[in-house]
Amino acid sequence: MRAIAGTDFGVHSPRWLSRFGDATRLAEHYRVGRVLLAGDAAHIHPPTGGQGLNLGVQDAFNLGWKLAAQIRGWAPETLLDTYQAERHPVAEDVLDNTRAQMELLSTEPGPQAVRRLLTELMDFDEVNGYLIEKITGIGIRYDFGEGPDLLGRRLRDIDVKQGHLYGLLHRGRGLLLDRTERLTVGGWSDRVDHLADPTAVLDVPCVLLRPDGHVAWIGDDQQDLDDHLSRWFGRPAN
Repeated sequence: MRAIAGTDFGVHSPRWLSRFGDATRLAEHYRVGRVLLAGDAAHIHPPTGGQGLNLGVQDAFNLGWKLAAQIRGWAPETLLDTYQAERHPVAEDVLDNTRAQMELLSTEPGPQAVRRLLTELMDFDEVNGYLIEKITGIGIRYDFGEGPDLLGRRLRDIDVKQGHLYGLLHRGRGLLLDRTERLTVGGWSDRVDHLADPTAVLDVPCVLLRPDGHVAWIGDDQQDLDDHLSRWFGRPAN
């Protein structure tokens, strides 16, 4: 601290010390056969913004339910491959974000000018909200194909007639939240729960949630729902 800042700021008797740099690395492949990478084994970056925790936890949750499905024998053939497809782009974005933040810490005139401009832009609510969602990791949208903006996003913890939505996901199962009270999970009931609740605060008729809380399907057609149940939860049991 004396060498870099010219003073020790009165700091003394440390109980724990660590250091970090600006190394930024990303594994090319998250899966090779039976070997899978997650968290800091898959990516490292400066800790600016504290984004590594959410990034690693979300890796683990994304992979965890898919591994469980594989072990239990109902995983679709390509399910484990979606781990790389979904999480690798998220890490790329975080690495870009932390690189940008490290540049803004520079005392050089150019980065400081960009910092001042960004500070002005953050006075706009939309810009501020966008950056908050990016840094906290709640703005992630997986590419599940064409559909409403909610498709691929993690659904917020809304109130439902059985309490809070997230409390229903603790079992690590999928969930059909059905405002029409007309749909069914049929032969997938051993791995997907069904909550018929016309009072749920949603702007869409029904959503199918994966165990990680991301919206895998939106609609009200049973055949379309069955197709997406097969896509994410394998063949029906009967």
